Amino acid sequence: MVSAIVKSLLRSKSFLPNEISCCSANDGTSDALSLETGITRCTDVAALLQKNPNLLILGCKPQQLAELPLQIAESSKDLVILSIMAGITLDRLKSVFPLARNIVRSMPNTPGQIGSGITGFLFASPPQEKDQLSVHKVLSSLGVVKEVKEEIDIDRVTAISGSGPAYIFEFTSALQEAGKEIGLSPELANDLAMETVVGAAKLMKESTFSPEELRNQVTSPNGTTQAALESFSNDQLREIVSRAAHAARDRSIELSNA
Repeated sequence: MVSAIVKSLLRSKSFLPNEISCCSANDGTSDALSLETGITRCTDVAALLQKNPNLLILGCKPQQLAELPLQIAESSKDLVILSIMAGITLDRLKSVFPLARNIVRSMPNTPGQIGSGITGFLFASPPQEKDQLSVHKVLSSLGVVKEVKEEIDIDRVTAISGSGPAYIFEFTSALQEAGKEIGLSPELANDLAMETVVGAAKLMKESTFSPEELRNQVTSPNGTTQAALESFSNDQLREIVSRAAHAARDRSIELSNA
């Protein structure tokens, strides 16, 4: 996701390559990103902070947070910390960056890789206007941005939009398999399912009608669509989706409290 942010910021000309620096574990990630985009690669976070950045974006794995050097508490003084790490609470971030000017917890989603995502975020304390604008500028490079009111909302956002793309991918896969089961060739089943999901999503976004209204418009009495929807209802599709969202939210809370 950090790579997606960098590429989007450069593509939109919000920043120049020489205005962005990165570092990573010794896994080649930052080397590859620097080579691809032209941004500066630093050997470690200490070297990066010596450049006196205005904003530090944390996109490392949660377990790597504990591996940051202790001196980072001092070297990050007066910085704004923007975390896109799942399950890391504001209190946890405050313990690592106690002198930061402000801390932001956010939850983007994978469509942000193409600028079509949505991100929920929350400041630890009321932000200065310049910090509000800076954070919004970065996160909006991924798509739509929504500021939430309390930290528990981040867990709720995780359950709907953070994990949501996987639900759509799973449904699309199921639709592809159903197409094959009723006799379509694998290639045709795959194309029909994917284009239907993509087209329906575009229609929902551009239409003035709600998803339920759009559903009703294509559901003729005693027709094929009604037969399929009745099957969904008999199998309690909405209850299945609700249980899945509750499970994702609960797991997000568990990870946050671990």
